[in-house]
Amino acid sequence: MSSNKKYWKSVEELNENSSIVETLRNNEFVEEIPTDAFLSDESLSSSSTSRRDFLKYVGFSTAAATLAACEGPVHKSIPYVVQPETIIPGVADYYATTMFDGFDFANLLIKTREGRPIKVENNRLTGAKFAANARAHASVLSLYDSLRLQNPKIEGKNASWSDVNARIKASLAEAKASGKQVVLLTSTLASPSTERLIADFIAKNPTAKHVVYDAISESSALDAFETVYGERALADYDFSKAAMIVSIGADFLGDWQGGGYESSYAQGRVPQNGKMSKHFQFEANMTLSGAAADKRVPMTVADQKQALVKIYNALTGSSIGTAKTAHDAVIAKAAEQLKQAGSKGLLVSGIQDKNAQLLVFAINQVLQSEALVQAGVRYVRKGNNVQVAQLLKDMAAGAVHSLIMSGVNPVYTLADGEAFANALGKVKLSVSFTQREDETALKTTIAAAAPHYLESWNDHVLTKGSYSLTQPTIRPLFNTKQFQEALMTWNGVAGTYYDYIKAGATGFLGSSTWNQALHDGFTVYGGGNLAGGTADYAAAASALAASKGAGFELVLYSKTGMGDGQQANNPWLQEFPDPITRVSWDNYLTLSQADADALKVGNTIVANGGLNGSYVTLTVNGTTLKNVPVIVQPGQAKGTFGLAFGYGRKAALKEEMQVGVSAYTLYKNFNDVQSVEITAESRDHEFACVQSHKTLMGRGDIVKETTLEIFNTKDAEIWNPVPVVSLDHKEIEATKVDLWESFDRSIGHHFNLSIDLNSCTGCGACVIACHAENNVPVVGKSEVRRSRDMHWLRIDRYYSSEETFADDVAKKKDFDGLFGDKGSLGGFGQMENPAENPQVVFQPIMCQHCNHAPCETVCPVAATSHGRQGQNQMAYNRCVGTRYCANNCPYKVRRFNWFLYNHNDEFNFHMNDDLGRMVVNPDVNVRSRGVMEKCSMCIQKTQLTILTAKREGRPVEANEFETACSAACSTGAMVFGDVNNKESEVAQLAESNRMYHLLEHVGTKPNVFYHVKVRNT
Repeated sequence: MSSNKKYWKSVEELNENSSIVETLRNNEFVEEIPTDAFLSDESLSSSSTSRRDFLKYVGFSTAAATLAACEGPVHKSIPYVVQPETIIPGVADYYATTMFDGFDFANLLIKTREGRPIKVENNRLTGAKFAANARAHASVLSLYDSLRLQNPKIEGKNASWSDVNARIKASLAEAKASGKQVVLLTSTLASPSTERLIADFIAKNPTAKHVVYDAISESSALDAFETVYGERALADYDFSKAAMIVSIGADFLGDWQGGGYESSYAQGRVPQNGKMSKHFQFEANMTLSGAAADKRVPMTVADQKQALVKIYNALTGSSIGTAKTAHDAVIAKAAEQLKQAGSKGLLVSGIQDKNAQLLVFAINQVLQSEALVQAGVRYVRKGNNVQVAQLLKDMAAGAVHSLIMSGVNPVYTLADGEAFANALGKVKLSVSFTQREDETALKTTIAAAAPHYLESWNDHVLTKGSYSLTQPTIRPLFNTKQFQEALMTWNGVAGTYYDYIKAGATGFLGSSTWNQALHDGFTVYGGGNLAGGTADYAAAASALAASKGAGFELVLYSKTGMGDGQQANNPWLQEFPDPITRVSWDNYLTLSQADADALKVGNTIVANGGLNGSYVTLTVNGTTLKNVPVIVQPGQAKGTFGLAFGYGRKAALKEEMQVGVSAYTLYKNFNDVQSVEITAESRDHEFACVQSHKTLMGRGDIVKETTLEIFNTKDAEIWNPVPVVSLDHKEIEATKVDLWESFDRSIGHHFNLSIDLNSCTGCGACVIACHAENNVPVVGKSEVRRSRDMHWLRIDRYYSSEETFADDVAKKKDFDGLFGDKGSLGGFGQMENPAENPQVVFQPIMCQHCNHAPCETVCPVAATSHGRQGQNQMAYNRCVGTRYCANNCPYKVRRFNWFLYNHNDEFNFHMNDDLGRMVVNPDVNVRSRGVMEKCSMCIQKTQLTILTAKREGRPVEANEFETACSAACSTGAMVFGDVNNKESEVAQLAESNRMYHLLEHVGTKPNVFYHVKVRNT
């Protein structure tokens, strides 16, 4: 029975007309709490308080914050008036498309949510040749760049497209009437529709011409291919057909001739049936290809040219005189093994010299190399250095009436960009179709706002016989127009660019239909092998042998993260640690320890753990580049120095992204090797480096490796030993000892991730894919320098301190006592320093999802716990930030949110503006400050796979499960799946005799496992 009693709290309530009672009914406190006045009292922080006063202060501030938090923000959502049939809220749509920005290219799937592109995935259909690199994965964030050009501008003021077209048409008519020159300056166009429009434009404007300009030139290789095979293109080598690979200065796992070779290369690098390919690398800078090589030889570019001629002599029987090098013995060995390999051999070179590139064809033709003979033809680079140089002369002479540019930024990327900017003043009308108001757009008459590729239609022939389509995945965010649409307007072509592409696609579709090609993103209509072709190879060899060195050599290159610098305002790429140096937010001069000592420069680790480096001044042909920081790079050839393109930009970049120096200013005559003078400066530069420890110091149980010979001839217990521990004073395998009671995990799904160290090239595509999938925040240079980077996935890079990692282990085992030549104190100190030419290994590290996880036992609030499917899970709203779990994690994979990284002006990256936040994945919580976060094995993706199969009334397919990193990995190094499904690839890999767990002796029983690295030495 309910009570009718009425309770009152004070006598004031007996007065029905009391204003105090009415106030209390609506507000808990009669007066506003003076929190600001109380907390701003300086005496609170300066006084010596008692414990009771301290708790009173903390308790008051906590209560005040709690009260303030009660009034949460209200976000009003507007539902669809008419919901589109193709969009189901909460369900992702995928669109096949093709990325080509003049430098990077890939066959992609774009994941969209409620009309927003949020993630780049690889197109896995058979025939999709090119996977996304780190920059392609990051390109979705560049779509939401708040500094994009949002409207066309005429002389710096916003204008309409009708005004822009009227101005251009009038200029074209004037040029035609007066016979003055009109120039279309574009980046490489692999688009048949665009090239057809340009041909029509030139036909209607007889004084017009088309000049193709690549910021980073492959003109020498193009010239050589054109001489031998008759068209301006590049050979599309198939590395999977090569058992013996010799690379002379070609970083084919990087951006050499466009890149995209890592997948075919990796196919031959996993030992199968006792065989794997062998790889020699001769190079100046340490590169991804050099890191992967079985035998890497650091040498100057001058010596590389001599090495190429020596190999040509050995294979053709020629006797062209060459200069002696310090590496003649290993060059002869490489030539002999290449000759023995015959048609299974392949030689490639990145030397920017037509004669060198001619010798590449000569050697591969003698070998009858299957990798070349069965190669396709690439159309991803078409730039012509001679034509670009002539254009600059014509502009300076006032011979160019109208200049229309698309996809280029020559004021920034040309070595004499200032001269180009001055020459623009002598052009009557200059137009730049650009996504950003970059250095060139600021100097032109018209800055024409161009759309992102995810807002565009286009077609591409990246390789002979393949036809790829680009389709928009979102309506244009701004008032933009494609260069092709403008060409149609100027040419008087009716209709849309989509109609134009579709009408012209008939000859490329083969047996496919338009709808099928659009659905798949591409179609294969033909192709063919390279046949015939010759040139005066002997003359090329003689000319190359006669070339002289350049003294100190500056070798310019493109970094894995930044490329040619188009996406310099992309914070994902700025924070991406370089795979080799592990430095983010910078470019720098790399040099050997010997040259650093001679110049009296170097690197130091300071008290707070940050890395500092000296500054130098570079002078090339009278051009001076000041304040260039240095990184001492193990493996750098003595007498050579490396500097990356893509940095030093200012225009259309947030202040935080305006980092580094511009290597383009030293890119004289498009030559990536320059004679340089170096002067040391007195100041130090602060780097943001995520890994200060460079070697394994003989810890062979972290990265297990062996040689192919031992792998083939010895039992697995020899080259993949199981660690032992002491039990009852007896040695026993660590896997058989358990302090915990194990659960039965044979029922349901049990997820494992396999990582093959032989296939991993360190490219970092997985790192950016993880950022995109899991809303990993960008923290900025100063926070990275404090070791507060938030990457859920890192790729550790280790150097050997001796010639090989095996020598490191042997040295460690030979330690005897503390002091002396073999004493462990001095010995371990030596092992901290990499060798001059070390072996290199990459090891991706993420949360190992231990079945017996030490983080779970120490969490006082059970915020981290183990899931039934093998995942170590985090309850963010339960975490109170004690960081006990991070202290107890032997793999150091947990990240602590020191600050609120979104909606925070202190971290002015993409999560601080409404446009940038459009890339956020709604399936993953955006974490707040004060909590731990780490790899979740993409639990949102695994659950979606399970629910999708359940909805469709079927079991999950054997290899259907994926994580962001495994889906992004183009080499197959990462394989994710359910080990309880014995038909899955990951279950089979778990049974491999190369499989091992990281720090197995600790007893954590991880659900991530690795495969022993095998070297073909």
